[in-house]
Amino acid sequence: MAREQHDYDDIPGTFVFDAERSRQGFGINMFCMSLMKDENRKAFKANEAEYLKKFRLTPEQTDAVLKRDYNRMLELGGNIYFTAKLGATDGHSFQHLAALMTGSTQQDYASMMLGGGRSVEGNRSRSGKNKPASLLAAGKAPAAKKAKAKASVKAKPAGKTAAKAAVKLKTKAKVAAKSAAKGAVKSKAKAKSPSKSAKRK
Repeated sequence: MAREQHDYDDIPGTFVFDAERSRQGFGINMFCMSLMKDENRKAFKANEAEYLKKFRLTPEQTDAVLKRDYNRMLELGGNIYFTAKLGATDGHSFQHLAALMTGSTQQDYASMMLGGGRSVEGNRSRSGKNKPASLLAAGKAPAAKKAKAKASVKAKPAGKTAAKAAVKLKTKAKVAAKSAAKGAVKSKAKAKSPSKSAKRK
């Protein structure tokens, strides 16, 4: 059965360990876990092909293990943290495995990592090595840009609302001032004019 393709299959330099690969690579990973016991390591080194029969591997998986093709093991469902136990059984460090998987010497690999890692230029995607990854090339904005654009849209109405509120407050203040002035004039007028009872006297 062919593997269903996903957007993340376009990521270069690795194979994403998803649920499908987890099911596919169960045998490889259980084999690698068995190597944590000394007696199993000895049995494997004594007859590798025979020992692998215990784990119901596919012919492709068995071939990848026997050839120590770590990239192929990952493609067929192996998990790097499990397959590293096979490397340790052979007496190799993780740096040795990483150099082997990237097609470089241990020294070159170490220098590359100490220098900040592999450049993103030329390593953006499998489908177009010197182009942005297919999702970006298709015109889909990254999450950060989308969030920025959304915030910008929200900020504009908020600015208008604040301006309207300021105008309303200013208008209310003017009305209140006029009302207060009229009240003061009326009070002054009443104070100057004598009452009717005073006039009769």
